[in-house]
Amino acid sequence: SPAPVPRAPSPRAEAREPSAAAAAPAAPVYHEPIPDSMGEAVIPRISIHAFCARPETEALVRHAAGDRRMARASTLIQGGGLEAAVDYYQNQPTPSLVMVETLDGAQRLLHMLDSLAQVCDPGTKVVVIGQTNDISLYRELMRRGVSEYLTQPLSPLQVIRAVGALYADPTAPFIGRQIAFVGAKGGVGASTLSHNFAWMLAEKMQTATVLVDLDLAFGTAGLDFNQDPLHGVLEALTQPDRLDPVLMDRMMVRCGDRLSLFAAPATLDDDYEISADVYEEVTQKIRGAAPFVVLDIPHIWNAASRRVLVGSDELVVTATPDLASLRNAKNIIDLVRQARPNDAPPRLVLNQVGVPGRPEIPVKDFGDALGVQPSLVLPFDPKPYGLAANNGQMLAEVAPKSKAAEGLEHLARLICRREPPAAQKTSLISSLFKKK
Repeated sequence: SPAPVPRAPSPRAEAREPSAAAAAPAAPVYHEPIPDSMGEAVIPRISIHAFCARPETEALVRHAAGDRRMARASTLIQGGGLEAAVDYYQNQPTPSLVMVETLDGAQRLLHMLDSLAQVCDPGTKVVVIGQTNDISLYRELMRRGVSEYLTQPLSPLQVIRAVGALYADPTAPFIGRQIAFVGAKGGVGASTLSHNFAWMLAEKMQTATVLVDLDLAFGTAGLDFNQDPLHGVLEALTQPDRLDPVLMDRMMVRCGDRLSLFAAPATLDDDYEISADVYEEVTQKIRGAAPFVVLDIPHIWNAASRRVLVGSDELVVTATPDLASLRNAKNIIDLVRQARPNDAPPRLVLNQVGVPGRPEIPVKDFGDALGVQPSLVLPFDPKPYGLAANNGQMLAEVAPKSKAAEGLEHLARLICRREPPAAQKTSLISSLFKKK
């Protein structure tokens, strides 16, 4: 929901599409469910066949198949519905998952499902899309071995989440929400803000958080938290096959009761040529370590950066109010929007606003050019930043009443989609014991 930002007087506005899109044919509008505060599961490498009875459902499933979460899956979409599926598999092996739509009533549906069961290979999962929201029909379908029953109206995310639930790891307690911070150009403060944001999640929102510094050569997370760990994220990236919860815990350093740090080596001894697949595998595994994972993305562009940005649940683009930042931020936001049609647009943080004597692009004009109004506008205030960096502390520790500290707490509430836990009241008895 819209909320005021610390400096900008206008509330956070909804993203607007570029004017060029107005001339294009109107795309279907899907009413998505409210997103969960946890992360989204990525569909494994499976084969999916969808037999749709209506063109609208076919378009919807095709839209879902193009989603970032379905990138590993192979999807074949055909018409004809449940009846066509029965005919097709008379002489064809069945895939990992068969999705069938039917317009028939309950009796005809059950009869056709019995026919489909006779041609399905063992281990094939079946998802039925029907028209009747009937609990007795649902129970009968589950009794006959149907994996899931969905009813109209549907959205792409509902289809994706239904498939993801079928292949979720039952031993994993959660999938951490991955939040990536990236700067529109060097020196805009994206790393500093990501480190302080992770600290806010852990200390103010009181939720377990992992901070991952992916700037292998020049990362500053170790300095900002006054840590010099022997191991870090490079060890994880060089041995992804061995990365399990026990090894992961050894590689991370504790920066408090709830915050863990995957520090970068910050040396130039290596060229750090690591594939995008490894980055994706490691970040996916780290998401099992805490409910929130904050990624500090370096200001470089390669296949790994693209993969991590597109695959994150939230993306925060940090920029300063100048032309280079505007151009680069627009390129990043446009690319991510195109690659993530079912996700909310990236969040924009305008930093270092109001540098004395510097001509700046007005905040509203900056947001209008991107089609995304800033979630947070932070004024130029170098003293607390310099003090925190030199002391190895966070902004809220050295200047808790500063605009930066208040703004980052506001951003943490926005992304967590909840308020921080209420402070526990101290009883009279406990106060007396403390005095002793």
